Amino acid sequence: MKKMKYIILCLCAALGLTFTSCDSFLDITPEGQVNRDQQLGTTDGIEDALYGAYSQLRSTSLYGQELSFSSLEIMSQTLWCYGNMSTAMTINALGNYEYTYSGVENIFEAVWISMYENIRNVNSIINSPLVENATEYPYTIYRGEALALRAFMHFDLVRLYAEQYTVNPAADGIPYATEFSLNTPDFESLAKNYEHILADLHEAELLLENEDKYEGTSNFMLDRQIHLNKYAVKALLARVYLTMGNKEKALEYAVEVIDSRKYILKEKTEVVNDLAGVLSRKETLWGVYFADFFTQVNAKLQQTTSYYSLDLRNDFMELYEKDASGIDFRVSAYFSTVDQGGTPKYRLCKFTDVYEQSNNTGQRPSDLILGINMIRIPEMYYIAAECLLDVDYDRALNYYNEVRTHRGLDPLGITIDNGEESEEEGGEGVEPADTNLTIERINEERYKEYIGEGQTFFNMKRQNLSILSHDGETVHTASKKMYVVPIPDIEKENRN
Repeated sequence: MKKMKYIILCLCAALGLTFTSCDSFLDITPEGQVNRDQQLGTTDGIEDALYGAYSQLRSTSLYGQELSFSSLEIMSQTLWCYGNMSTAMTINALGNYEYTYSGVENIFEAVWISMYENIRNVNSIINSPLVENATEYPYTIYRGEALALRAFMHFDLVRLYAEQYTVNPAADGIPYATEFSLNTPDFESLAKNYEHILADLHEAELLLENEDKYEGTSNFMLDRQIHLNKYAVKALLARVYLTMGNKEKALEYAVEVIDSRKYILKEKTEVVNDLAGVLSRKETLWGVYFADFFTQVNAKLQQTTSYYSLDLRNDFMELYEKDASGIDFRVSAYFSTVDQGGTPKYRLCKFTDVYEQSNNTGQRPSDLILGINMIRIPEMYYIAAECLLDVDYDRALNYYNEVRTHRGLDPLGITIDNGEESEEEGGEGVEPADTNLTIERINEERYKEYIGEGQTFFNMKRQNLSILSHDGETVHTASKKMYVVPIPDIEKENRN
């Protein structure tokens, strides 16, 4: 099977046998150096190392939980948990941005350590002799993916532990690690961080530009959705440039990804189960293979265990009912109800593998890839709409409506009369009270589309928005205290 090699490596990772292996070839010792050089001296060894680096992203401290459906969603006030037991207390502290609370400190210390450990592993690949000065296939592909992965990880660290660039471009940043070393490099400015991120992504873009001609020529070049492929890199560039406030470049890359038609919006009837523990067939530019994702999300999201499982914010459905002309297919796809003491309770079932849940995995289509969706095509439409909103309203509206209509909603700015569409002005239908596209509407659609995927908090931070608490009782005013997670004490201690 074409994914078998990757699956085997991921199973090894689950047993603590990632590409560091039993011999710990990444250890900084003479023996470890020899093992490392031997492993990275062959194409198979480099590919194994890259698969290992990808597999580390699905750890619970990273995108297997905290940076996807858990901590970041709690911080966006989307999910919550009441109670006074330790887990619930940590969740409540997280939702109140009490980053010095011990349980919260532990979460973000683990994020920091796990991310830099994996960055160090990726640097081992980048600095290896066959990859460091790569000019020919397949080494150009290896280097491109590794550089993109390094940039991706640093970017999310910056989004967590540093100020928003457009709010304070002179802010302090984080260490940007480019060498294989146990020592984390010195801290640098936020501006320098973004220079490094863009440099890595642009080099990756060049190295991966011709990957299409090699697609399918080897096992490594199959299933490009589980690799940081060239379109995922371009999408990352759109995301980074938007975060920096460079809308011209963000638009350029977003439109390039959309116009490639390599990844397209699914039809509204395809929304159900499209993200249910699997990578979207049509929309996922990049995802992480994770066979056990169901175990993680089922306990946290599907179950209703007191003081542990995560509940949806009280008023979440109001957003799906707002401007809901048509049928939003995401509602039935993303949410379910379970009986709790005779009362139906909403659950976020967006990622729940329906085949696992029904003990019927044998019926799962063989072409589905189990895992976590990291970058999906709708984001590019939202980026394009936002970037064009003040300069080309009609184009912005078109990009915005593309996602709406593919989710089952009627297009904004168009009235319906006897089943026929007519333009907002001059149409004979009953015009809604307000059909103008605004940044607020774009944010609302983003929220509805990406609920549970760990992107909402970053979108709020990027725009320096205040956040309404999950119970509707408190407005958390945008501030550095809320949006910047402190550097873990362990990092400071290691430098003394």
